[in-house]
Amino acid sequence: MSELVEHLRRTLPGLPHAQGVAVALSGGGDSTALLHALALLREPLGLRLRAVHVHHGLLPEADGWAERCADLCRGLAVPLTVLRVRVPEGDREGPEAAARSARYEALGGALEADELCLTAHHREDQAETFLIQALRGAGPAGLAAMPALRRLGRGWLARPLLALPRAVLRTHLAAHGLEWVEDPMNRDPRLLRARVRLDILPVLEATRPGAAAALARAAAHCAEVTSLLEGLAELDLAGARGSRPGTLSAPALRALAPPRARNLLRHWLRRQGLPVPGTAQLEAALAMLLGSRRDAAPVFRWPGGELRRHRDALYALPPLPPARLAPRHWDLHAPLELPELGGILRAEPATGAGLLDPMRVPRGVTVRLRAGGERCRPAGAGLTRPLKKLLQESGLAPWERARLPLLLDGERLVAVPGLAVCASHATVEAGQAGLHLVWEAGWMAPPGAASR
Repeated sequence: MSELVEHLRRTLPGLPHAQGVAVALSGGGDSTALLHALALLREPLGLRLRAVHVHHGLLPEADGWAERCADLCRGLAVPLTVLRVRVPEGDREGPEAAARSARYEALGGALEADELCLTAHHREDQAETFLIQALRGAGPAGLAAMPALRRLGRGWLARPLLALPRAVLRTHLAAHGLEWVEDPMNRDPRLLRARVRLDILPVLEATRPGAAAALARAAAHCAEVTSLLEGLAELDLAGARGSRPGTLSAPALRALAPPRARNLLRHWLRRQGLPVPGTAQLEAALAMLLGSRRDAAPVFRWPGGELRRHRDALYALPPLPPARLAPRHWDLHAPLELPELGGILRAEPATGAGLLDPMRVPRGVTVRLRAGGERCRPAGAGLTRPLKKLLQESGLAPWERARLPLLLDGERLVAVPGLAVCASHATVEAGQAGLHLVWEAGWMAPPGAASR
C-alpha cells in the first residue's frame, strides 16, 4: 500500500461524507493520483466515489484534458461529470483568480447534500499560497492559506493532502504507471504562482531544506490565530449590534481599540457575505463612518460593497441600484419584479383590518417612486399626514426611503408596502379578505424594533 493510500485510509474516516465523495479532477498529476488512490480504497472504506471535471475552455488543450479524464474514469469504473464554465474577463485579481472562482462556483453547484468534494492540494501548494498571500500583505486570514475543510454549496470541500509533500503523489503515479496532463499555465512566468513554484520555492528549499514544510506550518499557525480572532469578533459583535437586525452600533465600534474595531468590521462584513477591503480601506472607512457628525449620512464604497451610517447604526450593503423606476401598472395578482431597484413586490392574500382591499382597486395600481407631496391617512390612524413624515418616523434609512415603491390609484396614494395602507383603500373588518403587501430587496436590512 502506497504512502498516499495509507494517508487517505487514516484521514477519510474523520471527514464528513454522508452522501459520498466527489474528486475535483483536472487531469493533472496530483488529482490523477488522488482519484486512483481513492478508487483503491472504494471497497475497503465503502466509498460512493465519482469525479467532477471543470472545463474552462481557456486553452486549446481543454477538450483533450476532458477526454483524458474520461479515459481515466472509464478505466477505474468511476462516474465522471464534466462541468463547462465561462470565465469572466476583466477580473481585477486576474484570469487565474477568475478561473478559480468559476471552478469553485461550478463545483459547489454540482455537489449533492453533504457530499464531500476532495481536491489534491498538497504541502507545496499550501506553501506557495502562503508566500503569495504574504507578498500581497495579507493578514492572518490570508496567510492561513487554504483551509483543510469548509462548506461548499450543499456539501463540503476538503483538502486531505495538505500535510503531504508533492513527492508522495509523484511516487504513487510512478508506481502505478499513471499518465497525466500538464497545464502550461503552471509554467507561465507571467503568473505569480508559477514564478513562486518554479523560481522562489526551489531557492528557499536549497537555502533552507524543509522550507515548504515550515511555510505550511506557518499557514496552520495563522489558521489558529484566525480562529481566535473570529472568536473575539463574535464576542465583540454580541455587544455591538445596532438598532436594526444586521446592523452594527457606531458608538460600540468607536469604543473599541482600532485593531479590535477592524477585526470586528472584517468579521461582520464576511458574515454579511460581502468582500472585505484591505487594511488601509478599513481604516479610511472607520474614520469616515465614526468621525462624521451624527446627522451626516456618510457612505464608504469599495468594489463589491458599501458601508453606510444612519444615525448610530452602520449598514453593510452590496452596491445599491440607482433610485430610479419607470412607473408601471400592477394587477396585484402575480409578484411584480422591479429589477431597477433590485427587488420584488408581492401581494399575499390575508384576512384582517388594515390590509389592502382589492375591491377598491379593481383595475390594479400604478407603482412608482416618491415624487414629493404624497399624503396618507394610515388605516387605524386619525389624521392625514405627509408621506415624508411617515417615512421619517418609520426608522427606514434614507436610501431605503428613496427606493421604496409606492402604490397609487391614479394620483391618489394607496399604500406604502411594509409601512402603511391608506384608510381610503384598506379593509375595515377583522375577518375581511385583503392583501398583505411585501417589498423584498436583497440590500434592505430586516425590519426591527426601530422600524415597526
